[in-house]
Amino acid sequence: MKITEVKTRADKKAFLDVARIIYKDDKNWICPLDNDIEAVFDPNKNPFFKHGQCTRWILTEDNGQLIGRVAAFINEKKAYNYEQPTGGMGFFESINDEKAAFLLFDTAKEWLKARGMKAMDGPINFGENDNFWGLLADGFVPPSYGMNYNPPYYVGFFEKYGFKTQYEQITNHVDAHKPFPERFTKIAEWVAQKPGYEFKHLRASQIEKFAEDFMEIYNDGWKDFENFVPIVKDTILESFRKMKPLMDESLIWFAYVNGEPASFVVILPDANQMIRGLNGKLNLIGKLKFLYNKWKGVKRMRAIVMGTKQKYQKHGLESGLFIKLKEYILPLKQYDELELSWVGDFNDKMIALHHSMGGVFGKKHLTMRYIFN
Repeated sequence: MKITEVKTRADKKAFLDVARIIYKDDKNWICPLDNDIEAVFDPNKNPFFKHGQCTRWILTEDNGQLIGRVAAFINEKKAYNYEQPTGGMGFFESINDEKAAFLLFDTAKEWLKARGMKAMDGPINFGENDNFWGLLADGFVPPSYGMNYNPPYYVGFFEKYGFKTQYEQITNHVDAHKPFPERFTKIAEWVAQKPGYEFKHLRASQIEKFAEDFMEIYNDGWKDFENFVPIVKDTILESFRKMKPLMDESLIWFAYVNGEPASFVVILPDANQMIRGLNGKLNLIGKLKFLYNKWKGVKRMRAIVMGTKQKYQKHGLESGLFIKLKEYILPLKQYDELELSWVGDFNDKMIALHHSMGGVFGKKHLTMRYIFN
């Protein structure tokens, strides 16, 4: 077996092709867009290069047959927030061969060790945790856009190598055709009508204002979580820019209390239902297929991220946001499912909100850590 660092155009193509080889017979897998993968490794498109570094490799048999890939990266803003300096590994793919998998893990580990790291988290993304993050351990069904999918045998590789689960990421599903449970609806409607409480959906014409509101809410609401790093406006605007081809303004809601930004939920139509069958290629034919699939209608939505300022976290604002969402989607009769993803098992409040909405278990991902000897 031969490990090759990705440097040339041919190497980049091979890195993308590994996944197509691994999943060629898996009917559940939906090929991510090549452009989305490549953007992670492009310093001109990924702002994390401003405070980090990464590289990637492909693995081949002696005859040149592609059998695996992996990436390793260091986010300087987070690496030293742990008991031991911790880097990341991700975009792991391997044939069902332990030697191949362990060689890929070893390669990432040695690169990180050479740069002062003493542990690695994986499989994660060199970016925000709303995409390409976590090891799928339960719920092997067609994934939504940005959600990691992998064969079940990957779990055994990670565990046997010595990775330990840091936390579980839970995804729940809500039937979009059903009204919310009566108790949830009563609370939500009461909250939505309280004096001084205002609910607005995003307007692309005011994207700068909504980006500022998002940053203010997110950085306050999440600041006490372990190893939190504040999000900056440029990152938010870049995320909104990527969302634009998919965005339905009436699925993204903000709550205000006496004019103060207080809470938000970002929901997108599931782009995987638009890119299925494109094989990762968004060329002219791919764009036409994408537009046709979008025109046919998407049946699933995905809640990407939610946030509420700490002082408003017991005010029921989240329920108000979702009742406004329901008022929009029920008459459409378009969507079958709302995917609430992903919530860390440490976030009791959000998990309780999912259950109060009638959410049922969908899938589970693991964020794991391997501490070097």
